[in-house]
Amino acid sequence: MPIGRTPYDSAGMSTGQYGFFFGAQFGGKPGVWQIDPVGKKFANAPVPDATKKELLRWYSGAASQASPFAGPNYEGDDISRHLDSITLEEHYIRQYNLSREFIRTYLSPDLGGGSGLGADALSAYCDYAAELLHPYEGKGEAVQMFPGGNTTIARLMAKALIPSSIPGDATVEGVTRGKVNFAALDVKDLAAKIRLGATAISVQHDTSPEKSESVSIVYAVGEKLFRVRARSVVMAGGSWTARHIIRDLPQAHREAYAQFFRSPCLMANVALRNWRFMAKLEMTGCRWFGSGVGNYLELRRLATVGDVPKTISPDSPVVLTLKILYSYPGLGTEEQGQRGRGEMLATSFRDYERRIRQQLTDMFSEVGFDASRGIAGIVLNRWGHAYLSPQPGFFFGTNGKPAPRDILRAAPFGRIAFANTDLAGAMDHRFSILEAQRAVQQLLDQVIAG
Repeated sequence: MPIGRTPYDSAGMSTGQYGFFFGAQFGGKPGVWQIDPVGKKFANAPVPDATKKELLRWYSGAASQASPFAGPNYEGDDISRHLDSITLEEHYIRQYNLSREFIRTYLSPDLGGGSGLGADALSAYCDYAAELLHPYEGKGEAVQMFPGGNTTIARLMAKALIPSSIPGDATVEGVTRGKVNFAALDVKDLAAKIRLGATAISVQHDTSPEKSESVSIVYAVGEKLFRVRARSVVMAGGSWTARHIIRDLPQAHREAYAQFFRSPCLMANVALRNWRFMAKLEMTGCRWFGSGVGNYLELRRLATVGDVPKTISPDSPVVLTLKILYSYPGLGTEEQGQRGRGEMLATSFRDYERRIRQQLTDMFSEVGFDASRGIAGIVLNRWGHAYLSPQPGFFFGTNGKPAPRDILRAAPFGRIAFANTDLAGAMDHRFSILEAQRAVQQLLDQVIAG
């Protein structure tokens, strides 16, 4: 059976080992399965024939094959600027002849999932920004997630800055299996220090920004406040905090930051004792429509380092990841993010756990799944500002005005430079690194060297 390497692969779709579950609102209780939806042309789907045809056209790839779209040639060309002037939803309606109702019912929010909201709230350029900004080398190679996700990258950085922070070799295996030496992170005579539990609450030039020789940073550790002076500062935090922490931020920068809209995400990792119930249905992934929490899950191979068994069978324990986004088609980008954040934070962990257990029970109880025995544990990670959700005009501006991100990227403000994936418009570890590199280079060239 084909098994993916990330929670997003849909590895079994092309081989018929994938399922679609249509929930109770489609007429069946608790719902109706369509296994091998493309191969069976959605014959069992409890939807009108016109919808079956649209589902088949999209998920078989026929829609994109009939109307191929190469996308922009480079960032800022006429095609990319046009895409940034319309929503992702409008782009798919025009390009692939999909109906708005179909996109909102069967594709959203996955269509804009990398930017946190549904296609109706996002710039169409979101679909192309990541690869144009920094293409992956080796097209066609399988993407592999680290065992600890992007934590591995952070550990490699810590090891490079402070070699004693993690014992062993500076390799993926070394930093993954090594235990962090927290006492080594913040030592007086080290050139680099990582001060944990220190929350910056104020950053401000000591005199006028254009003449100041230093910047004062006030940070809190527990109930105490501390002040430190720096020759320069990189504000690498997210837009939702940076805009408040920099006390002397110019009005133009404040107005730019006001155009950065963030949306929430809940990542639910469900530890299962086995996945026999999926094997009985002859599938390794599925998605569902109608009521429920989340809308897809995927069996995946986890990367292994060291002496770890590299095999997987239906009897193997696995972790399924549910990515839960909050979209409200028809509302504005900012309003959708605020409403989703309110819903996520107002819902207790207990309620989410109950909903996840019920969702899996509705879908899999008929093939032997028992939540009380099958689920070993559930870990919920709530991210209130998980994604930047770029609205039309975010990347290249509107009405002759500069794009919000360009105001912050163009040059340092006094001795303060700006970083974060916000400024690229794509939530990807590559851009956190690239934006930081740019900000540091700007300070070295334009501030410190001067």
